[in-house]
Amino acid sequence: MDLFTHVIFAYLLSFVIWGPAAPQYIAAGALAGGLPDADVLLFPLARWFPSLHHRGAVHSLIGVTLIAAVGSVLVPYLPFFVHASTFDYFLAMEVGGLSHLGLDAFTNYAVRPLAPASRRPIRLDADVAVSTVTMGMTAATLVVLILERGTVAFNLWVETAWILVGIYGAYLLLRGIARIRAGAVRTRLGFTELVPSTNPWRWLLVDERETAERYRIRFRRLTLGRDDLGTERLLDVPKHAPPAGPVASPAQALAQTYERAMAESDWLADRHHFGEAVERGDVYEVWWYVLSQGRGRRAYGVHGEVDRATGAARLRSGFMRLPPLSDSA
Repeated sequence: MDLFTHVIFAYLLSFVIWGPAAPQYIAAGALAGGLPDADVLLFPLARWFPSLHHRGAVHSLIGVTLIAAVGSVLVPYLPFFVHASTFDYFLAMEVGGLSHLGLDAFTNYAVRPLAPASRRPIRLDADVAVSTVTMGMTAATLVVLILERGTVAFNLWVETAWILVGIYGAYLLLRGIARIRAGAVRTRLGFTELVPSTNPWRWLLVDERETAERYRIRFRRLTLGRDDLGTERLLDVPKHAPPAGPVASPAQALAQTYERAMAESDWLADRHHFGEAVERGDVYEVWWYVLSQGRGRRAYGVHGEVDRATGAARLRSGFMRLPPLSDSA
């Protein structure tokens, strides 16, 4: 989830736990809800201490507990905070930090809460990590809370907070139910992974297999509520380019470019990706792209041409328009 959604969610969760009579703990929880993402500021140190990378040590039970322990001592001295129970401040910040881990685990980005004791990831794949829906909800929430601050009666602020709790709770429930339904389809069709999209009704069913020599992926698009599933697509390609020479088919053009395309873009290589090639006169035009969830004809990846006579390839990364007949994201 994005930073501001983490803060708002921790704010509302703290409101439910502490009630409107303890605004200092609500504020402390909201602050702690966003602090784990401050690990992005540690990226210069991650080269020497890999555990400090984003969603690393700070995104663990030990990490959020250390933040809560330090924060419980320092927060009372910040502006607008009052001196109160150190233990209650600790509990409030611990809850806020745990809510951050919970929201991240709810998405398609894994967290490892038991690190460093265990590297086992938790990932529910119920939502995308950066969603335009949640960002829109959060923006609207921030506007409402800012406009209400110091301008409305206390009971109106309380009612607004409960309404927001209901909205966010309903959203998480909707995403969770959709995830269960999509998961049942994934199991029935024999796919290994389920990738969410911004739209809770649209999902990507994926079965990806990778060895040192070959890359294989099959996928199918799923829209909940529809009887017809998207066409299943399959790609099986060698990871290392064959010797240079004439290229006689689209499949050979993909084999010729896979290794170079992955080297061209780390973003492409680290995500589910698919390739297509079509004949265009003296060349094969190739597209390697990230399997996202939209229905447009644009995607991020690597695009280029392979000379049919020599096998020479010219590739470039970026956003591109996919061929008309592709079942594109």
